[in-house]
Amino acid sequence: MQFNVALLAAALVVSASPALSATVVFFSGADCTGQNIGQRTDLGPNVCLTLGSRSARSIRYSGIPNNIRFYESGGGHDSCTNGATTTLGGGSGCSTAPAGFNWESVSYN
Repeated sequence: MQFNVALLAAALVVSASPALSATVVFFSGADCTGQNIGQRTDLGPNVCLTLGSRSARSIRYSGIPNNIRFYESGGGHDSCTNGATTTLGGGSGCSTAPAGFNWESVSYN
């Protein structure tokens, strides 16, 4: 009987845990304002998401399990290379690129 109760309790905990689904939205303005210029809701961990030849002033994110990395536009950091400019913790939030820069790409884990 104890085994059945423990198994049932474990099954309830697993079924109650929501699956995280990462969402990333690119904005033309600071503080996640302005025009939505791109969005992904199926972004996988450790995959570089880029806008190609476009960039965003800010990025809103949600469903990030551990941390999210932002890479500035214009050269050495394009396409998630040469280290992130900013790394933030998991969960959700908004990140505005440093003054004089835009975000070109993003990845998370």
